[in-house]
Amino acid sequence: MQLGIDFGTTRTVVAMADRGNYPVVDFADHHGDAQSAIPSMVAAKDGELRFGFDAMAVATDPDWAVLPSFKRLFATGAGASYAVRVGDTTIAFGDLLERFFSHLLLAVKKRVRSKGATMRAAVAVPANALGAQRLVTLDAFRRAGFDAFAMLNEPSAAGFEYTHRHRSTLSSRRDLVVVYDLGGGTFDASAVRMTGTTHEVLATAGLPRLGGDDFDEVLAKTALLQVDLDLAELPSRARRMLLAQCRDSKEALHPSSRKIVVDLDAALGKMAPKPEVVVPTADYYDACLPLVERTIAAMEPLLTAEELAGIYVVGGASELPVVSRVLRERFGRRVHRSPYPSAAVAIGLAIAADTDAELTLVDRYARTFGVFREAEAGREITFDAIFAPDTALPTTREPLTRTREYRAAHNVGHYRFFECSALDAHGKPRGDMTLFGDIHFPFDANVEAGAATPVERRRSEGPRIEESYSLDERGIVEVVIRNLDQGYERSFKLGA
Repeated sequence: MQLGIDFGTTRTVVAMADRGNYPVVDFADHHGDAQSAIPSMVAAKDGELRFGFDAMAVATDPDWAVLPSFKRLFATGAGASYAVRVGDTTIAFGDLLERFFSHLLLAVKKRVRSKGATMRAAVAVPANALGAQRLVTLDAFRRAGFDAFAMLNEPSAAGFEYTHRHRSTLSSRRDLVVVYDLGGGTFDASAVRMTGTTHEVLATAGLPRLGGDDFDEVLAKTALLQVDLDLAELPSRARRMLLAQCRDSKEALHPSSRKIVVDLDAALGKMAPKPEVVVPTADYYDACLPLVERTIAAMEPLLTAEELAGIYVVGGASELPVVSRVLRERFGRRVHRSPYPSAAVAIGLAIAADTDAELTLVDRYARTFGVFREAEAGREITFDAIFAPDTALPTTREPLTRTREYRAAHNVGHYRFFECSALDAHGKPRGDMTLFGDIHFPFDANVEAGAATPVERRRSEGPRIEESYSLDERGIVEVVIRNLDQGYERSFKLGA
């Protein structure tokens, strides 16, 4: 069975390839009603974990601790071993993802009535996802039992859905589409050239910490202003229940909505100064405008080409009417909105998984990866960029490689590998930055290399050292460091 899985911040959507069609898989919620997605949430009590709708069913029970939108932990730099605490339960982040995906696998098999079939899945990550996020996500899918054979950037996947629905808008003169993807926790934009069955990503941009959850917070804060309460000062359970209610109210809005009723009693209980407050929709949209403007500012560098066929709006948070209104006011008829914004990425992934679709993708590495090095005999520190954001990802399983050879100047190599969203005019990292951690490699076979080993400059010429960097089709970097003279090496998959 060929699937596309969009693991979202607030919801996870699954689509399947079915003879040229790509239906979204529905799931039974805790009331038995069919829903087009599973909540990306976990609940815990006395060491027991529940996921998805099972977690939602106990969300109002004070005996259960609930963690919604746990994918957002990636934005804090969480790796596989990061300890996640849900109430009285602590679990490694990689294991939490595996448990959630295992729950998802059982739910999919139940809905499609296919217990024995191999679940061959294309999965996605935000375009600006760190290497660690890519590796942890892919590993968790595979440990859960999915045959996760491909990993795409989310806006790149949505580009496949655009071609599937809007091929008539493309021509030899206008073949460039900018995908505007506003999800629950992140915003991504990609400029994609669509020529025949080939999609080529030319550039990407994005905001790793802006999404639908932030629009929920704006509504909650706007409502609490009327009763002189601060969202940050509420107890965690009251805050979570208020945000969940605001999310439901936000998602129920339509272009003719004039007011939003926020039930303070239901969320805050005895803390509520009054039973409810009414927020004029116009006031809420005004408060949301700075968030929408930030997404447009991030996207604008991609809009310079004259051959632009359109801006394709996808992502669950893009369904908020103010988003489409502002985009159309700014860009007019070039704005096209997916008929299924929340499912566009999953549908595009299902198309990518479909062996009969014959679509190909040339994607781009969206960040800068490099290593800090000494210069001027240790008097200076420089940043050596290995892979730049314009680097085309391989289209096969043969990785792209970069090598560097030199004579060791120390007894131990101390490597500080680093990812960032941009470089300044002097080649120094800026923007969103992540240090992978320190890696120590012995330049002599008889040296024990570790954090406690003193790094000393050699008095004589050292052995020949080779650094080999490989970038695979999923945007994951692997490093092999070799002592060429003494014949030994170590490999590191960054983010593992």
